[in-house]
Amino acid sequence: MIGLRIAAFILAAALPFVSLAQEKKEKKKKHFIKEIYASWGYNMEWYTKSSVHVSQPSLGNDYTFEHIKAHDHKGWDEGLFHEAISIPQYNYRLGFLLNEEKGWGFEINFDHTKYIISDQNAHIKGTLNHHPVDSTIAFNEANGFYYYLNNGANFLLFNVTKKWHVLKTRDEKVKVDFLGKFGVGPVIPHTQNSLFGQANKQGFQLGGWNTGFEGSLRATFFKYVYLEYSSKLDYARYSGLNLYEGKAKQAFGTYEMILSLGFVLPTGKKH
Repeated sequence: MIGLRIAAFILAAALPFVSLAQEKKEKKKKHFIKEIYASWGYNMEWYTKSSVHVSQPSLGNDYTFEHIKAHDHKGWDEGLFHEAISIPQYNYRLGFLLNEEKGWGFEINFDHTKYIISDQNAHIKGTLNHHPVDSTIAFNEANGFYYYLNNGANFLLFNVTKKWHVLKTRDEKVKVDFLGKFGVGPVIPHTQNSLFGQANKQGFQLGGWNTGFEGSLRATFFKYVYLEYSSKLDYARYSGLNLYEGKAKQAFGTYEMILSLGFVLPTGKKH
């Protein structure tokens, strides 16, 4: 009986400390992520000129198309609601606000961007069919040439984010914030091309890396729904891109404009 009484006394004495520790632990877990947000939107791009290096050892080819021009293919301007929402150039974001006071967070950032080499007179220099070449050719589909990352140049970034409050209404039903985002990640291109009439086996692949900076203006309505406009600069390096009997590599910069609709899920009490 005495042993039971002592055990009960110790348990009663320790219980407040156990409860306090559990409360602190739960509070810490509860407030580690202040909010989660997700968005879906559409984009348009402008690309810098790029040099495309082609290596096809079995064909005796090792040449470069120099200063090539390319364009995007928006898709959403051709009838957005007449096809699957993932057909046009789209983007999505999944983000986590980790510190409400300082505005720091983390974001998974994906852009489905389409890169298409424009019809042009292209300068080709290097080795073609085991012979030196330094000439200009008509790069167009009628002449047996096309080069598409049309199912996506596909930039995936893991971003660090920073949020600054700009303004809000007195009832806080409308808030405007500015977000800065910076990250690095892989590119996941879908390669589809034909050079000198020789087409590749098209498909998705891991094809290099990219890094980008994004500035966004976000208007949040009734705490849970927001509209976000973003301007983004991205630099991508592609390597090992599939060609007929060979590989290609290139690098280019992108300026991107994005409009997204998103939702916020608060996960902790804001002070």
